[in-house]
Amino acid sequence: MSAIVAVVGRPNVGKSTFFNRLIQRREAIVDAVSGVTRDRHYGKTDWNGREFTVIDTGGYVVGSDDVFEAEIDRQVELAIDEADVIIFMVDVESGITGMDEDVANLLRRVSKPVLLAVNKVDNNKRAADAVEFYNLGLGDYFTIAATNGSGTGDLLDAVVEVLPPEKEEKEEDDLPRFAVVGRPNAGKSSFINALIGEERYIVTDIAGTTRDAIDTKYNRFGFEFNLVDTAGIRRKSKVKEDLEFYSVMRSVRAIEHADVCLVVVDATRGFDGQVQNIFWLAERNRKGVVILVNKWDLVEKDTKTMKQFEKQIKQQIEPFTDVPIVFISVLNKQRIFKAIETAVQVYKNKTRRISTSELNDFFLPLIEAFPPPAYKGKYIKIKYCMQLPTPQPQFALFCNLPQYLKEGYRRFLENKLREAYDFSGVPISIYFRKK
Repeated sequence: MSAIVAVVGRPNVGKSTFFNRLIQRREAIVDAVSGVTRDRHYGKTDWNGREFTVIDTGGYVVGSDDVFEAEIDRQVELAIDEADVIIFMVDVESGITGMDEDVANLLRRVSKPVLLAVNKVDNNKRAADAVEFYNLGLGDYFTIAATNGSGTGDLLDAVVEVLPPEKEEKEEDDLPRFAVVGRPNAGKSSFINALIGEERYIVTDIAGTTRDAIDTKYNRFGFEFNLVDTAGIRRKSKVKEDLEFYSVMRSVRAIEHADVCLVVVDATRGFDGQVQNIFWLAERNRKGVVILVNKWDLVEKDTKTMKQFEKQIKQQIEPFTDVPIVFISVLNKQRIFKAIETAVQVYKNKTRRISTSELNDFFLPLIEAFPPPAYKGKYIKIKYCMQLPTPQPQFALFCNLPQYLKEGYRRFLENKLREAYDFSGVPISIYFRKK
């Protein structure tokens, strides 16, 4: 389970530049969530071996200048409430502004770690000018230049130092966790209420490891699991329920803790950018995924509508298209138990183990029949393979020249593996290693 670090501050201080540098720092770091929304807002990164989720609040500020201040206050309040560590970014070029002081006033009252980052410090004169920011009353600061990375290492060292201790992902009872995620008003709460209202096998309500999320211990199909209702997180009086940023923060928390994510889509709105972002965050976290298309009763349809809708979604989630899509109507209680049954199957797929001997019997004849392309006359020979002991399906193939194997061949092997074994709804990782 990774912690959340939120980058806050007024517009144009360099938050997004810093964020992009952080996310793209090196190949081992998972890139920001792909999607069609305007900006990248959140992604996973690591520093000194510690992984965390970073959120750039800047991309969420909308509206004209006269509403900036209220929006920023709202972003900061959410970051204070949901994040583990807050980076407050200011700009040495403009010095302290009224908006900076407003944010500082909010941050001085919190008990969470707040790190003040003075950006655009790329020479000695600006380093001297940064002294002004002691007046914000937040103590010491870090001088950085997000455009070239100067000073960011010291800042990240400090971030890692104040992150909360890493916790085990599993509950003490070790039950699988199914998180219901999606944009506001897609029907998440109604879906869970329909399940709980009709099903009589509920054991008890338990406190979740996610702060303020509601976990319901649930038993159906002879399979016990925790159902996580992200909509159950308390509503803040000062926060609009439909605020996109709030929805993202809740989804990040829920996805981090889940084994399988049930991504609820409003059929009347389609598989839009925000839903895609939530889907890709689940995929990048290597979680099982089931897509639930809700409000299907409200869509005008003929015999081809369902197939066309499914085709459109699969085009938008390429190349990870082996994902179950269930069309439901919570209002009419249509296929809601099919949704849970599918989630149970995806969890089983996620925990599937293939013995080393069986895996070699499958892969080696396939590789012999369809060998990887030679690289500059050098033949690539894969001699041995095994499944790694990880919580999700990861496979290592040992060969003489792993650095020359292309992504296309990896994709070919993954597709063949999916044809032979049921890994529907589960991201697969295949690594080529030196024999």
